[in-house]
Amino acid sequence: MAWKIGVDGGGTKTECILVDPSGSVAARHVGPGCSPSLVGAARAREIAQSALGALKAGHPHAEISATLLCMAGSRQFWKEFGAGLSGFGSTSTVDDSVPVLELATRGAPGLVLHAGTGSFVAARTPDGEVHYAGGIGWRFGDEGSGYDLGRRAIARALLELQGWAPASGLGALVRERTGQSTSGKVAGYFYEDPATNNGVAALAPEVLRLAESGDPAAADAVSASVLQLLSLATGVTRQLFPGTLPLSFRAGVSGHILNHAAAYKILCSKAPFPLSRVTEAPIEGVRLLLAKS
Repeated sequence: MAWKIGVDGGGTKTECILVDPSGSVAARHVGPGCSPSLVGAARAREIAQSALGALKAGHPHAEISATLLCMAGSRQFWKEFGAGLSGFGSTSTVDDSVPVLELATRGAPGLVLHAGTGSFVAARTPDGEVHYAGGIGWRFGDEGSGYDLGRRAIARALLELQGWAPASGLGALVRERTGQSTSGKVAGYFYEDPATNNGVAALAPEVLRLAESGDPAAADAVSASVLQLLSLATGVTRQLFPGTLPLSFRAGVSGHILNHAAAYKILCSKAPFPLSRVTEAPIEGVRLLLAKS
């Protein structure tokens, strides 16, 4: 096995590993997120190039035979980026969902539900083909994500401030976070924030904590959010695996939202197939994929 590089490039961070001929990770580098839809094409290219250079700098004599790019954002953008690399061996590009799917299924047929700041469902059919569903962004979907949990908390808080819903922990949370006490001012706080998606998603950990502690409104918000993502996954399963599921079928949940006790319990109680937690970092999925190449 020759030297290889694997990259997990998402919206939050860009993580790279250098794998030596024995299959061990010889070096790691973590940089800022490189999703072109978030930072722009030029900045995404700059971040990815810098991360690769920093990773390789510690082993200048390593002859790289292959580089695997597992990236968020435009497939065509990253394909062109990989084709333009020099000194990194043969390059291949896949979506950043593929390493998470690998961790959940270990190459077998199955699927993974992932939710962090955003969300998606990825699936692998018995013929090895990978499919992707959701991940359409905070403006249009991403059920089960941190943003969706925060959005539901704010919606509930606004109704409470208008007098149409009883007080809850969600209302108190949003008032405390914004420092505002009227529905108009709370709404204005978020509408006027240039980084609205990040500010809304930042509420998610507290929404989960409130749900776990027994707050009914928070529990309802978490349930409604993650069950919408499960509904998508169930629909994907019906289309890709009509009839009886393969005996080797595996299904996992990934990301800090779905692995939280409150969310995981809800999913397991409603899923039409057994679920397991994916607790390893996506870069470990990249390493598994490199070992197969």
